[in-house]
Parts: sequence; C-alpha cells; structure tokens
Amino acid sequence: MDELELVMASQEGDRLALSMLLRNNYPFLVRYLMKITMHPQLAEDLTQETMMKAMEKIRLYNGSSKFSSWLITIGTNLYMDVLRKQKREQAWHQEEQALRKMKWQVESQGDEWPELLDALARINEGIRIPIIMKHYYGYSYDEIGRVMGIPSGTVKSRVSNGLKELRRELADDEQ
Repeated sequence: MDELELVMASQEGDRLALSMLLRNNYPFLVRYLMKITMHPQLAEDLTQETMMKAMEKIRLYNGSSKFSSWLITIGTNLYMDVLRKQKREQAWHQEEQALRKMKWQVESQGDEWPELLDALARINEGIRIPIIMKHYYGYSYDEIGRVMGIPSGTVKSRVSNGLKELRRELADDEQ
C-alpha cells in the first residue's frame, strides 16, 4: 500500500493501516523534533504526543499537503505549547523571587510586611495596578483608565472585582 492508500484506509478505521502509516513516519518525525528541540527526550515525548494526536485526528487530514508535513505541523504546535508553558513558568518564578526579595528588604529594615501585600502579589497585575493606584495613591477611575489605556468603567469593574478577590484571599488566610 502506498501512503495515500494507507491514509484513506486509516480514515475509514483500519487500525493496521494507521499503525503502518505512523510507523513509517516515526523516524522522520523524531529526527525533525530532535533538530528543533535540541533535546532528545523532549523530542521523543513530543513524537509520542504527535502520534497520539494524529491517531485522534486522522479524519481531519485532508491531503492538501504530505502526511509528513501534517505530522510536522502537529509536532511543531505541540513544541510551541511547551515553549509557552516554560515561558509562563519562568516568569512566575521570577515574580516569586522578586517578591521574596522585596519582602526580605522590607522586613530587614524593621518594617512589617502586611498580609495584604501578599494577597495583592497573588492577583493578576491587570487588577492589582488599578487597586493600588485607587486605594494607595488616590487616583480617580478616569486617571487610572488614561494611564492604563482602558475605559474608566473597566477600571471600576477591575477594582471592585479585585477587592472582592482580595477579601476572599484574606479570609482564606485567616482560617
């Protein structure tokens, strides 16, 4: 059977044809993923995930490109997801480290670090900034909106919802 026949049979539910199709493309795909990841174990994991996705979505393959190109697209997208996740985790670690450093500096100067600042640190900056500008510095909703480039109604909503979230956080911390 050639590749097109294997694809058609796979799309009709022939598991043996699907197995042969994936097995034929496995070495090519793993080599490609090794080159883009530069990490053999990650490449193997992504190849396995790609094969699983291909098995689930085989009916969506429309034949407009080579089957190997379709697999490369799936594998590349999975790798991009991994990179985005790593980036988010790295940003989170940096924020945590900066918060610990700031807390240490405040406490080493003999000042007290209020629980409120811990709770503020745990909420999204899109909510944290308007709350701080409004309640720590007295800016109006219109002024905050101009600074952040958002409507004042959005600012008001974020402050209101953020304060509710902070109250819940602080209530949970007391228990």
